[in-house]
Amino acid sequence: MTELKSAVTPRAALLVLGVLLLQLGFITSYVGALHHPAPHKLSIAVVAPEQVSPKLVEALNSAPNDAVKAVTAPDAETATQQIKDQKVYAALVFNPTAKEDTLLVGGARGPSAAKAAETITTALDAKQGRTVVVHDVVPLAKGDTNGLSSFYLVIGWCVGGYLVASILGISAGSKPANVNRLLIRLGALAVYSVVAGLGGTIIAGPILDALPGSILALTAIGALVVFTVGAFTMALQCLFDIIGIGVAVLIFVVLGNPSAGGVYPDPMMPPFWRAIGSIIPNGAGTSVTKSIAYFDATNIAVPILVLVVWALVGIGVALLAVLRGPRSGGRELAPATA
Repeated sequence: MTELKSAVTPRAALLVLGVLLLQLGFITSYVGALHHPAPHKLSIAVVAPEQVSPKLVEALNSAPNDAVKAVTAPDAETATQQIKDQKVYAALVFNPTAKEDTLLVGGARGPSAAKAAETITTALDAKQGRTVVVHDVVPLAKGDTNGLSSFYLVIGWCVGGYLVASILGISAGSKPANVNRLLIRLGALAVYSVVAGLGGTIIAGPILDALPGSILALTAIGALVVFTVGAFTMALQCLFDIIGIGVAVLIFVVLGNPSAGGVYPDPMMPPFWRAIGSIIPNGAGTSVTKSIAYFDATNIAVPILVLVVWALVGIGVALLAVLRGPRSGGRELAPATA
């Protein structure tokens, strides 16, 4: 018993308990978010004559569990542009001269959302003795069959961000000894972020041909994602020492990955994950990356702002922690003063 107590200290026992809680949280978050995708307020535009349009909108909006949020569009061209501008996920174009309607979808925004729109509109038209033909106006690239390349690219960037911050903290102390050393760490993180952003972009783009889009723009977003996650992880380490790494895993892995909108877009996610996805760097980064690759960089202002805010909060918290007092738990020492 004495050897057991000396081998497993109370601190180690608490850390093991924390790991167990993280593991169970991981399982809960991933299974909870991804086990049963169902549409919720999936935006579908309706293009139809004035005498038909209100009935179609009402029929779509009456889908169970608020599955659809139907709006109207004046014509197919406008509806197509709304899909490309990421304002709606699909558009049902009614054909007044025949019994075959057209469903316009943007497959690049999420194959599951496109499939859900097809299922809903097909069932609606079937009740009226009509059929639906699907036309993808924003198809996925040939090398991005399931539309997951942008998601996994961002997840790789996030992993690099919190790992490099963790390594710096473990090797040189969780809290830098002074402001100068904090700035050195942030500078090293910035250099690493640019290299990681460029490397990830080249692998996903020219090498694997898995993701289209501007190399410069994707590199910039990749660098911002890596730096944001790394800076915030540094702040957590300054506040909580080694436990800060666990908190970073909780935020960016347990919560951030399943809610990022990679496997399923927002309308297909359960309420909790749908609510947090866009305000965590994983989801914001995935949204921007996908927009650059497929949607001419539309609707990127808000997710970029999310990333910048997280980065600034991380820098600010780390700076305040360094200014408030001496580092605890690390090995980095301030230079001796006379």
